[in-house]
Amino acid sequence: MLEEIAISGLGVIEDAAAEFHDGFTVLTGETGAGKTMVVTSLHLLSGVRGDGDRVRAGTDRAMVEGRFRLDPADSQVAEILDSAGAQRDDDDTVIAARSVGSDGRSRAHLGGRSVPVGVLGQFTTSLLTIHGQNDQLRLLKPEHQRDALDRFGGKPVAKSFAEYSRARDAWTQAVDQLELRRANSRQLAQEADRLRYALDEIGAVDPTPGEDTELAATVNRLGDLEAVRSVAAGAHVALTGQADMADTDTDAGSALDSLGQVRNLLETTSEPTLRELRPRVEEALSLVGDIGEELGSFLNGLPADASELEKVLARQSELKNLIRKYAPDIDGVIAWRDDATRRLAEIDDSSVSIEALEVAATEATDALVTAATTLTAARTKAAGSLATKVTKELAGLAMKDAKLGVAVVPDESGESDPRSLVVGGARLHAGSGGVDRVEFTLAAHSGAVPLAITKSASGGELSRVMLALEVVLAGPGGGSTMVFDEVDAGVGGRAAVEIGKRLAALARSHQVIVVTHLPQVAAFADNHLLIGKSTRASSVTSSVTTLDHDGRIAELARMLAGLGDSDTGRAHAEELLATAESEKATA
Repeated sequence: MLEEIAISGLGVIEDAAAEFHDGFTVLTGETGAGKTMVVTSLHLLSGVRGDGDRVRAGTDRAMVEGRFRLDPADSQVAEILDSAGAQRDDDDTVIAARSVGSDGRSRAHLGGRSVPVGVLGQFTTSLLTIHGQNDQLRLLKPEHQRDALDRFGGKPVAKSFAEYSRARDAWTQAVDQLELRRANSRQLAQEADRLRYALDEIGAVDPTPGEDTELAATVNRLGDLEAVRSVAAGAHVALTGQADMADTDTDAGSALDSLGQVRNLLETTSEPTLRELRPRVEEALSLVGDIGEELGSFLNGLPADASELEKVLARQSELKNLIRKYAPDIDGVIAWRDDATRRLAEIDDSSVSIEALEVAATEATDALVTAATTLTAARTKAAGSLATKVTKELAGLAMKDAKLGVAVVPDESGESDPRSLVVGGARLHAGSGGVDRVEFTLAAHSGAVPLAITKSASGGELSRVMLALEVVLAGPGGGSTMVFDEVDAGVGGRAAVEIGKRLAALARSHQVIVVTHLPQVAAFADNHLLIGKSTRASSVTSSVTTLDHDGRIAELARMLAGLGDSDTGRAHAEELLATAESEKATA
């Protein structure tokens, strides 16, 4: 429940605070005193968008703080607090705060921690239900009537709706994939042809990794074939003495011959220093021999003439053609080939063929039809009970012969609707909320023809329908706080008394806070807060005062006819208050 609220810099409220208690609390005051600002402050705590225009003139920031007493057994609230790192006080209360700057920027705090506005909204909306004057207009919209029925339907409807939502997600995905596959079938066939042509072209050349780099080096070498051959041959002769590659005799003057002579000479001496050089000479002989063999292999690998260059250049041209089309180098061409092979496999994969997608779409459609039918049945069952209970509540709100109807009708659509679904032989719109339209009808008196409340309900009747509906939706469970902002608009006389009685009855299980102009409603309150107004030279300032018995008498007299200072006005107010107290005691 809400225990107290502090408001500063919001509208006409410069700085005010109020305490709230169990039961029925009413807020009254003259027009323009700032009663709506109290409701606005609660809306801010509920996470609605902050409006910089609401900040009091001459003030940089509006601030709202609310202290809420929590039910220790409420696991939902506990989870929100834990995830936000918020702390509750030792007395199981938590402070929620929201500030809004004149520039529209806002900040939120919960349990001493800075939190996103959305988290603050999750916390407070689990504790507060706020009904403003605009809620009556929202009740006229079919989607809000459907939401009200779903709330009343409880777990059976919620379970059916969850299954419908899952089935619809699967259905839309399957249908969209099928339509996309059909639309793209020609493009996919063309893409597959292009990929096959490219893969055949690359396959005909059959490049190897790094081949373009190797061929470039070969071309450079073959471009000066005779010079390269002369250098290699000269080096080979100098090392091995073999002028002719076919001649195995070693000519004098070769490096190998000279090193051999050095080795032989060193073997003939007994001088230790000279003999220590012999292993190094052996090593030199081995190294020169290896180099000679490599030079010989290189010379043997050289083409006999420059005609070999033409073959290499032809191969290089083939590789360049692939590089020009597919990638910066041959390694990139090979990578492109591998990717294209995988893509072609995807296109040709039978698991994503049109036939397979059609089967999946049919199965998803059947599942959605089943889920939609179940949801409609659950709503239809709940609709009769909701209509009966709201009608009973209306009888206690001075609408004795009124009857509310709740109709669940198919939401029909045409074949052009991309989200249409055939259910029971009828083509319906499968929207995110189901295939149903929910329509509230009202027969305001005996013999009246039931009509949609958009056509049949007056302002006062609509207020009472909404109150009756909220009373039914609230259920017997206690603990939540219900806030009504002039829910009694357009109502007077005996109907106002009945609304006061019903709000008082609702307050037995819920904390009820009501902003009203009607003394008949205010008289039934357990607690009465007066929003006072003082006018200065350039501004209006509001204050909040908790009224005692005498204060309530004076305020009720003012509300009755502006007779707060007269004996007649006070007498009327005392009679009204005494009557309300008596009816509350016997209810």
